Amino acid sequence: MSKLPKEHRFIDLSDYGRPMATAIANLLKNTNATPIHVTLAFVVSGLIAIACMLQGYFWAAAFFFILKSILDAADGELARIKKTPSYTGRYLDSISDIILNLLILCGLWFLTGTSVLYTFLAFLGLQLQGTLYNYYYVILRNNFDGDKTSRIIENKTPVAMAGEKQKNVDLLFRIYRILYGKFDEIIYMLDPKASKTNSFPNWFMTAVSTFGLGFQLLIISVMLVLGWKELIIPFFIFYSLFIFVFIAIRKIWLSK
Repeated sequence: MSKLPKEHRFIDLSDYGRPMATAIANLLKNTNATPIHVTLAFVVSGLIAIACMLQGYFWAAAFFFILKSILDAADGELARIKKTPSYTGRYLDSISDIILNLLILCGLWFLTGTSVLYTFLAFLGLQLQGTLYNYYYVILRNNFDGDKTSRIIENKTPVAMAGEKQKNVDLLFRIYRILYGKFDEIIYMLDPKASKTNSFPNWFMTAVSTFGLGFQLLIISVMLVLGWKELIIPFFIFYSLFIFVFIAIRKIWLSK
């Protein structure tokens, strides 16, 4: 199940794992497994991938990074199939992602001896890329009656949905704001009028989807198996420059 109505779907390069994620969700729909269980599974997969990377088993690391990406899609897919969307799952997913991203870059720092400054810049770039992609994607979903568990501006604790506890939502939202708040604010500051745009062309969203976490993990995996581990951190620093390119395109050619 897509997060968007059929007529507004685009080729999402970061969502290559969706068919497998849908298959996993369908296998689990009549079981006691919950989306939270799947989220925890992708955390385990990510940690195994990092451990394999540190041991030099780069093909295994790539496998578990891709598996992590698939499971990352499967938790939301299962929530939609079971009709059990929740803010608890939405924030736990995002919190898990940012912690794993930090651990991946720390692992690359350890492996390659890249400076702490460059590693930090790569982490900032990685997160800002993902935030821009999510920002535009959430605007699109809100404009066209898509998935609503993510909001354009995450500045207020949402009311818990049926089946979840408000105290859990409150706690996870506070953690989310600590980890993501500044990234959200920076992207909103760079393009505050994007939310007034009626739509984005499919080609534009496809291009921006290269900032999605799934595509980022795919790049890391490919570069690891090609023996280019020293280039991963510099690549994400350089690729962050395209944040300004995409924002400029949106402002100049795609403004309302």
